Amino acid sequence: MKATTRDVNDIAIIKVDGKITIGAGDQQLRDVIAGASSNKILLDLSGVTTIDSSGIGELVGSYTTVTNKGGKLKLLHLPAKLNELLHVTQLITVFEVYENEQEAIASF
Repeated sequence: MKATTRDVNDIAIIKVDGKITIGAGDQQLRDVIAGASSNKILLDLSGVTTIDSSGIGELVGSYTTVTNKGGKLKLLHLPAKLNELLHVTQLITVFEVYENEQEAIASF
């Protein structure tokens, strides 16, 4: 997994590419989110090729951690497979999901 972060206003936009799987991928995601410059985080998942149950668990865990610190974590550009997984698990009701970056930024 590779992640790049950029700041827009006071929002950290984290672009994730590759696999979010048990081992390196899920730990990397946790570290990147923990190290974000803001407690307003927009996670751009358009480059995610594979995600397993560990990756889904890390998304939920990161969401909980950020929310408990008074922040917001929102998702952008879900790949079809991840979108399907979030619907099947009903986690789609937990996350705010956007397809348009400007709308996502404005939602903060």
